Amino acid sequence: MPLYTRRGDTGTTTLFGEIRVEKDSPHIEVCGHLDELSASLGMVRAEGLPAEYEAIVLRIQQEIISFCAEIVSDSAKIQLEHIRQIETEIDRIEGELPPLTQFIISGENQISALLHLSRTICRRAERSLVTLFRVRQKSPHLVAYLNRLGDLLFVMARAC
Repeated sequence: MPLYTRRGDTGTTTLFGEIRVEKDSPHIEVCGHLDELSASLGMVRAEGLPAEYEAIVLRIQQEIISFCAEIVSDSAKIQLEHIRQIETEIDRIEGELPPLTQFIISGENQISALLHLSRTICRRAERSLVTLFRVRQKSPHLVAYLNRLGDLLFVMARAC
């Protein structure tokens, strides 16, 4: 079976449950930003992160897949435990850093800059999720997850 189906040639795509939507629908917009976020995190991993961060980033990429599944279906994949785990990681990493006394300008090194880029993509995904919520309500854990993930990427960038 070929990868292409030609079903999307008219500007629509299929969500879970065979529901056809426009390719610029809020559901697809969120998933597109999350796909871009995962790809940027893949670039971060390819640069050779410290082992403890490598495991975190790989787990986040796997959770992004669950996140997209929740966006296009009615199943709840992202739970409060996911958010709490990110908060624990933020607290641990931030506890190892000196207090922040000035604005951060990215570019100290490749990994740090890529983490900052991933953070900005995460924030865009978060904004598009808020737009989706105006059309279709989803679990409030989703916005909280992306909000915390942006914070985690920020402290990881600082640490790197």
